[in-house]
Amino acid sequence: MRVLVLLIGLAFSLPAAAEPLRATYRVTAAGLTVMEVEAVFDLTTPGAYRIETRSRLTGFASTFFSGNQVNEVRGTWAGDLARPSRFAAEGVWRGTARRILLEYPGGEPVVRALEPPNEGEREEVPPDLKQGTMDSLSALAQLTRTLATTQRCEGAAQVYDGRRRSDFSAITAGWEQVPAWRDAWTGAALRCGFEGRQIAGFLLDDDRPAESRQPQQGTAWMAVIRPDMPPVPVRIEMPSRWFGKVIAYLVRSGPPSGPPSGQASRRASNGTRSLTMAATGAAPAMAPVP
Repeated sequence: MRVLVLLIGLAFSLPAAAEPLRATYRVTAAGLTVMEVEAVFDLTTPGAYRIETRSRLTGFASTFFSGNQVNEVRGTWAGDLARPSRFAAEGVWRGTARRILLEYPGGEPVVRALEPPNEGEREEVPPDLKQGTMDSLSALAQLTRTLATTQRCEGAAQVYDGRRRSDFSAITAGWEQVPAWRDAWTGAALRCGFEGRQIAGFLLDDDRPAESRQPQQGTAWMAVIRPDMPPVPVRIEMPSRWFGKVIAYLVRSGPPSGPPSGQASRRASNGTRSLTMAATGAAPAMAPVP
Protein backbone atom coordinates (compact mmCIF):
# COMPACT_ATOMS: atom_id res chain seq x y z
CA MET A 1 0.00 0.00 0.00
CA ARG A 2 2.39 2.61 -1.14
CA VAL A 3 0.23 5.73 -0.90
CA LEU A 4 -1.49 4.35 2.20
CA VAL A 5 1.69 3.92 4.24
CA LEU A 6 2.98 7.28 3.06
CA LEU A 7 -0.23 9.02 4.07
CA ILE A 8 -0.03 7.48 7.52
CA GLY A 9 3.48 8.88 7.78
CA LEU A 10 2.63 12.35 6.56
CA ALA A 11 1.19 14.27 9.48
CA PHE A 12 3.38 16.74 11.32
CA SER A 13 4.30 20.40 10.91
CA LEU A 14 3.95 23.31 13.26
CA PRO A 15 5.48 23.99 16.70
CA ALA A 16 7.68 21.41 18.37
CA ALA A 17 5.67 18.88 20.34
CA ALA A 18 6.28 18.20 24.04
CA GLU A 19 7.23 14.64 23.16
CA PRO A 20 7.07 12.40 20.08
CA LEU A 21 3.78 10.74 19.21
CA ARG A 22 3.32 7.10 18.20
CA ALA A 23 0.15 6.28 16.28
CA THR A 24 -0.96 2.75 15.40
CA TYR A 25 -3.22 1.98 12.45
CA ARG A 26 -5.04 -1.17 11.44
CA VAL A 27 -5.55 -1.82 7.73
CA THR A 28 -8.45 -3.87 6.41
CA ALA A 29 -9.54 -5.16 3.02
CA ALA A 30 -12.81 -7.00 2.34
CA GLY A 31 -13.51 -6.72 6.06
CA LEU A 32 -10.34 -8.58 7.04
CA THR A 33 -7.24 -7.18 8.71
CA VAL A 34 -4.25 -7.27 6.31
CA MET A 35 -1.67 -4.90 7.81
CA GLU A 36 -0.62 -2.95 10.88
CA VAL A 37 1.29 0.32 10.62
CA GLU A 38 3.00 2.31 13.37
CA ALA A 39 4.12 5.89 12.80
CA VAL A 40 6.32 8.00 15.09
CA PHE A 41 6.08 11.78 14.66
CA ASP A 42 9.03 13.54 16.34
CA LEU A 43 8.83 17.34 16.49
CA THR A 44 10.81 17.84 19.67
CA THR A 45 13.59 19.78 17.90
CA PRO A 46 12.41 23.26 16.80
CA GLY A 47 12.63 23.73 13.04
CA ALA A 48 13.27 20.04 12.40
CA TYR A 49 11.30 16.86 11.90
CA ARG A 50 11.70 13.11 12.02
CA ILE A 51 9.12 10.54 10.92
CA GLU A 52 9.41 6.79 11.11
CA THR A 53 6.86 4.29 9.82
CA ARG A 54 6.95 0.56 10.51
CA SER A 55 4.52 -1.76 8.78
CA ARG A 56 3.93 -5.49 8.66
CA LEU A 57 1.46 -7.76 6.96
CA THR A 58 -0.99 -9.59 9.15
CA GLY A 59 -3.93 -11.95 8.68
CA PHE A 60 -4.78 -13.47 5.31
CA ALA A 61 -2.55 -11.06 3.35
CA SER A 62 0.52 -12.64 4.96
CA THR A 63 -0.42 -15.97 3.34
CA PHE A 64 0.06 -14.40 -0.12
CA PHE A 65 3.01 -12.07 0.53
CA SER A 66 5.77 -11.99 3.11
CA GLY A 67 7.81 -9.21 4.57
CA ASN A 68 7.74 -5.95 6.51
CA GLN A 69 9.25 -2.50 6.10
CA VAL A 70 10.62 0.53 7.94
CA ASN A 71 10.95 4.04 6.47
CA GLU A 72 12.56 7.03 8.17
CA VAL A 73 13.19 10.64 7.21
CA ARG A 74 15.00 13.49 8.94
CA GLY A 75 14.85 17.07 7.75
CA THR A 76 14.40 20.73 8.57
CA TRP A 77 11.93 23.48 7.70
CA ALA A 78 12.77 26.44 5.48
CA GLY A 79 9.73 28.58 6.12
CA ASP A 80 6.82 26.38 5.01
CA LEU A 81 9.01 24.11 2.86
CA ALA A 82 10.27 20.71 4.02
CA ARG A 83 13.99 20.17 3.43
CA PRO A 84 14.88 16.49 3.88
CA SER A 85 18.46 15.67 4.74
CA ARG A 86 18.27 11.87 4.88
CA PHE A 87 15.68 9.27 3.85
CA ALA A 88 16.08 5.53 4.43
CA ALA A 89 13.87 2.57 3.57
CA GLU A 90 14.73 -1.08 3.98
CA GLY A 91 13.27 -4.51 4.41
CA VAL A 92 12.79 -7.96 2.96
CA TRP A 93 10.39 -8.72 0.13
CA ARG A 94 9.69 -12.36 -0.76
CA GLY A 95 13.02 -13.37 0.71
CA THR A 96 15.04 -10.58 -0.96
CA ALA A 97 16.67 -7.87 1.17
CA ARG A 98 16.12 -4.40 -0.26
CA ARG A 99 17.16 -0.93 0.85
CA ILE A 100 17.32 2.69 -0.25
CA LEU A 101 19.32 5.53 1.25
CA LEU A 102 18.90 9.08 -0.09
CA GLU A 103 20.78 12.18 1.04
CA TYR A 104 20.24 15.77 -0.10
CA PRO A 105 23.51 17.75 -0.38
CA GLY A 106 22.64 21.10 -1.93
CA GLY A 107 18.96 20.24 -1.69
CA GLU A 108 18.94 17.64 -4.51
CA PRO A 109 18.54 13.87 -3.98
CA VAL A 110 21.63 11.67 -4.19
CA VAL A 111 21.30 7.89 -4.00
CA ARG A 112 23.82 6.55 -1.48
CA ALA A 113 22.53 2.97 -1.39
CA LEU A 114 20.18 1.03 -3.68
CA GLU A 115 19.91 -2.73 -3.28
CA PRO A 116 19.21 -4.43 -5.55
CA PRO A 117 20.04 -1.93 -8.32
CA ASN A 118 17.35 -0.80 -10.76
CA GLU A 119 19.07 -2.34 -13.78
CA GLY A 120 16.99 -5.19 -15.14
CA GLU A 121 14.12 -4.49 -12.72
CA ARG A 122 12.66 -1.11 -13.62
CA GLU A 123 13.20 1.89 -15.86
CA GLU A 124 15.68 4.50 -14.65
CA VAL A 125 14.21 7.87 -13.70
CA PRO A 126 15.68 10.56 -16.01
CA PRO A 127 17.95 13.08 -14.21
CA ASP A 128 15.73 16.06 -15.08
CA LEU A 129 12.75 14.42 -13.35
CA LYS A 130 14.74 14.07 -10.12
CA GLN A 131 15.41 17.80 -9.82
CA GLY A 132 13.36 19.66 -7.24
CA THR A 133 11.98 16.45 -5.72
CA MET A 134 11.88 15.21 -2.15
CA ASP A 135 11.15 11.92 -0.45
CA SER A 136 7.56 10.86 0.00
CA LEU A 137 7.30 11.43 3.75
CA SER A 138 8.72 14.96 3.52
CA ALA A 139 6.49 15.84 0.57
CA LEU A 140 3.33 14.72 2.28
CA ALA A 141 4.40 16.35 5.52
CA GLN A 142 4.68 19.62 3.66
CA LEU A 143 1.10 19.24 2.45
CA THR A 144 -0.13 18.78 6.00
CA ARG A 145 1.76 21.87 7.13
CA THR A 146 -0.63 23.77 4.90
CA LEU A 147 -3.55 21.93 6.48
CA ALA A 148 -2.41 22.80 10.00
CA THR A 149 -2.15 26.52 9.23
CA THR A 150 -5.08 27.01 6.84
CA GLN A 151 -7.53 24.18 7.63
CA ARG A 152 -7.33 23.37 3.91
CA CYS A 153 -5.85 20.33 2.16
CA GLU A 154 -4.82 21.91 -1.15
CA GLY A 155 -1.26 21.17 -2.18
CA ALA A 156 0.98 19.30 -4.60
CA ALA A 157 4.40 17.67 -4.46
CA GLN A 158 6.93 15.96 -6.71
CA VAL A 159 8.35 12.78 -5.19
CA TYR A 160 11.40 10.63 -5.96
CA ASP A 161 12.21 7.65 -3.75
CA GLY A 162 15.30 6.27 -5.50
CA ARG A 163 13.29 4.02 -7.79
CA ARG A 164 10.05 5.78 -8.74
CA ARG A 165 9.02 9.32 -9.64
CA SER A 166 5.46 10.33 -8.72
CA ASP A 167 3.23 13.38 -8.46
CA PHE A 168 0.87 13.89 -5.52
CA SER A 169 -1.95 16.37 -4.97
CA ALA A 170 -4.70 16.94 -2.42
CA ILE A 171 -7.97 18.91 -2.25
CA THR A 172 -10.40 19.84 0.53
CA ALA A 173 -13.72 17.98 0.74
CA GLY A 174 -15.06 19.50 3.99
CA TRP A 175 -15.56 18.60 7.64
CA GLU A 176 -17.26 15.33 8.56
CA GLN A 177 -18.02 13.24 11.61
CA VAL A 178 -16.04 10.01 11.51
CA PRO A 179 -18.54 7.41 12.78
CA ALA A 180 -17.79 4.86 15.48
CA TRP A 181 -16.56 1.64 13.84
CA ARG A 182 -14.92 -1.32 15.54
CA ASP A 183 -12.11 0.04 17.77
CA ALA A 184 -11.41 3.03 15.51
CA TRP A 185 -11.07 6.68 16.52
CA THR A 186 -14.30 8.67 16.18
CA GLY A 187 -14.98 12.41 16.06
CA ALA A 188 -14.92 15.47 13.76
CA ALA A 189 -12.27 15.40 11.01
CA LEU A 190 -11.36 17.28 7.85
CA ARG A 191 -11.88 15.17 4.75
CA CYS A 192 -9.11 15.44 2.13
CA GLY A 193 -9.21 13.93 -1.34
CA PHE A 194 -5.81 12.89 -2.69
CA GLU A 195 -4.32 11.58 -5.90
CA GLY A 196 -1.00 9.91 -6.64
CA ARG A 197 0.33 9.28 -10.14
CA GLN A 198 3.59 7.50 -10.97
CA ILE A 199 5.25 9.11 -13.99
CA ALA A 200 8.63 7.33 -14.21
CA GLY A 201 10.55 4.35 -12.86
CA PHE A 202 8.08 1.67 -13.99
CA LEU A 203 8.76 -2.05 -13.63
CA LEU A 204 10.09 -3.65 -16.78
CA ASP A 205 8.03 -6.83 -16.34
CA ASP A 206 4.79 -5.20 -15.16
CA ASP A 207 1.92 -7.45 -16.26
CA ARG A 208 -0.53 -4.51 -16.13
CA PRO A 209 1.43 -1.49 -17.38
CA ALA A 210 -1.63 0.61 -18.28
CA GLU A 211 -2.99 0.23 -14.75
CA SER A 212 0.33 1.28 -13.22
CA ARG A 213 0.15 4.56 -15.13
CA GLN A 214 -3.35 5.45 -13.96
CA PRO A 215 -3.79 7.94 -11.10
CA GLN A 216 -4.71 6.40 -7.75
CA GLN A 217 -7.33 8.36 -5.80
CA GLY A 218 -8.43 8.09 -2.20
CA THR A 219 -9.67 9.94 0.87
CA ALA A 220 -8.00 10.79 4.17
CA TRP A 221 -9.75 12.15 7.28
CA MET A 222 -7.44 14.38 9.34
CA ALA A 223 -7.95 15.37 12.98
CA VAL A 224 -6.06 16.73 15.98
CA ILE A 225 -5.72 13.88 18.49
CA ARG A 226 -3.29 15.67 20.83
CA PRO A 227 -3.23 19.43 21.51
CA ASP A 228 0.51 19.88 20.90
CA MET A 229 0.43 18.04 17.54
CA PRO A 230 -0.93 19.07 14.14
CA PRO A 231 -3.64 16.99 12.44
CA VAL A 232 -2.87 13.33 11.77
CA PRO A 233 -4.78 10.80 9.65
CA VAL A 234 -7.53 9.07 11.59
CA ARG A 235 -9.04 7.17 8.65
CA ILE A 236 -7.91 6.51 5.07
CA GLU A 237 -9.82 4.84 2.23
CA MET A 238 -8.29 3.97 -1.13
CA PRO A 239 -8.25 1.30 -3.84
CA SER A 240 -5.69 -1.48 -3.96
CA ARG A 241 -4.49 -3.52 -6.86
CA TRP A 242 -5.27 -6.87 -5.30
CA PHE A 243 -7.87 -6.51 -2.53
CA GLY A 244 -10.35 -3.86 -3.66
CA LYS A 245 -11.01 -0.96 -1.28
CA VAL A 246 -8.57 -0.72 1.62
CA ILE A 247 -9.39 1.08 4.87
CA ALA A 248 -6.82 2.19 7.45
CA TYR A 249 -8.01 3.53 10.79
CA LEU A 250 -6.35 4.86 13.91
CA VAL A 251 -6.67 2.45 16.85
CA ARG A 252 -4.32 3.91 19.47
CA SER A 253 -1.80 6.65 20.13
CA GLY A 254 0.67 7.59 22.83
CA PRO A 255 4.35 8.18 23.58
CA PRO A 256 6.81 6.14 21.53
CA SER A 257 8.60 3.07 22.77
CA GLY A 258 10.88 0.47 21.25
CA PRO A 259 13.95 1.02 19.04
CA PRO A 260 15.88 4.28 19.45
CA SER A 261 15.32 7.07 16.95
CA GLY A 262 17.40 6.91 13.80
CA GLN A 263 17.69 3.12 13.80
CA ALA A 264 16.44 2.76 10.23
CA SER A 265 18.93 5.28 8.85
CA ARG A 266 21.84 3.75 10.73
CA ARG A 267 20.98 0.27 9.50
CA ALA A 268 20.70 1.47 5.92
CA SER A 269 24.01 3.32 6.05
CA ASN A 270 26.08 0.53 7.58
CA GLY A 271 24.64 -2.29 5.51
CA THR A 272 23.04 -4.25 8.35
CA ARG A 273 19.70 -5.72 7.26
CA SER A 274 16.64 -6.61 9.28
CA LEU A 275 13.32 -8.08 8.28
CA THR A 276 11.69 -4.69 7.75
CA MET A 277 9.42 -4.49 4.72
CA ALA A 278 5.68 -4.27 4.29
CA ALA A 279 3.67 -4.49 1.10
CA THR A 280 0.91 -6.32 -0.61
CA GLY A 281 2.58 -5.98 -3.98
CA ALA A 282 0.41 -3.56 -5.91
CA ALA A 283 1.60 -0.25 -7.25
CA PRO A 284 1.31 2.63 -6.97
CA ALA A 285 -1.46 2.42 -4.41
CA MET A 286 0.24 -0.25 -2.37
CA ALA A 287 3.30 -0.01 -0.14
CA PRO A 288 6.48 0.28 -2.19
CA VAL A 289 9.19 -2.31 -2.21
CA PRO A 290 12.30 -0.28 -1.27
